[in-house]
Amino acid sequence: MSIAPIITFKAGLCDLNESTSRVTPQSTPGYVYLYSEEDLLHFCWRPRSATLQDPELDLIMFPSDGTFTPYEKTRVSGRVFVLKFSSSSQRHLFWLQSKSQSPSGDPSFFSARDLKIGEIVNNLLQGEEVDVQQAVAEMRAGHPPDDDDETMEDVEGTDHDRGAGGAGAGATGGDIREEGEGAREGGADGGRATGGSLDAQSIIQNFIKSMPGSSGHQSPQQKLFTTLQDLLTPATTVSWADAASEHTIDQLMQYLPTNLPALFREDDEHIKPQELSLTQKKELVKRVLRSPQFTQSLASLTFALRDGGLPSIGEALNVPLQNGGYMRRGGVPLGGGEAVEAFLNGVKELMKEKSADEDKMDTR
Repeated sequence: MSIAPIITFKAGLCDLNESTSRVTPQSTPGYVYLYSEEDLLHFCWRPRSATLQDPELDLIMFPSDGTFTPYEKTRVSGRVFVLKFSSSSQRHLFWLQSKSQSPSGDPSFFSARDLKIGEIVNNLLQGEEVDVQQAVAEMRAGHPPDDDDETMEDVEGTDHDRGAGGAGAGATGGDIREEGEGAREGGADGGRATGGSLDAQSIIQNFIKSMPGSSGHQSPQQKLFTTLQDLLTPATTVSWADAASEHTIDQLMQYLPTNLPALFREDDEHIKPQELSLTQKKELVKRVLRSPQFTQSLASLTFALRDGGLPSIGEALNVPLQNGGYMRRGGVPLGGGEAVEAFLNGVKELMKEKSADEDKMDTR
């Protein structure tokens, strides 16, 4: 797959100590880049040694769900931006790796150029139409880059029209890569192969796109409620998988891609799930539960529920919903936190029904 970034700029990841609120920039040189695929915006980070197709972080962003703003806390060393979500409590911190333009050498000083980068990214996350190429050109004209790292320009952008979807007719790739990297397009470098295998995200994407009348926006007056990714954290789901019975694990294995068992037998790509031991099956399930793709899929499902998809999702999954997932009057689907709460109540009811049916079968 060919990727044409909308904007690319030098940035690194940060570690956040929750107890002390201290932010520590990681030393790995990297790039933040955004690209559009099938009308969905991807926010990515990769080390500079990795290809565009092999990001360490790849998040699908829904319009107005994410914000990218300066992280102006007291215990921050460097110019740090925070990526936050309205649909979940997760956040990611990035520090700009271009040379600071502070007259006094203050590493935490945000120049007009730094803030412009953040503004461009934030506007893209809001679903606004942005002429990134023009904005970057104006930014360079007013603030020529002064950077010790010459492997790439500080910021690179392409034309972009969010209304039309994609990177625009003038897109040239938006990412000036290191010499020789272009030859590794299409995964020829032997990058991670499991990303596609665990692509539960695509299922959610297709479901959201099929929903009628999805507006992509929520009312600020809607009820607040937990998100699926906050409820089903790796710590919770992995411990559950450890204690699950073989019957339960076998049921879960039915929903995983058939090529995943090959992770345990590299010499046999056609190994069948039933050929794995219970320990191997549990390890495979736990890998999926820990994967970023699973967490992102939960976030996508939460977004779909909040944005009017409850009735369709409930019908597709055979989850019983009070009043079919609609408000009592007007035939309008429940939205916001009320929709997520109704979905979880429906799942609980479904589990009670299945448990009662199993009890009846045992008494016969």
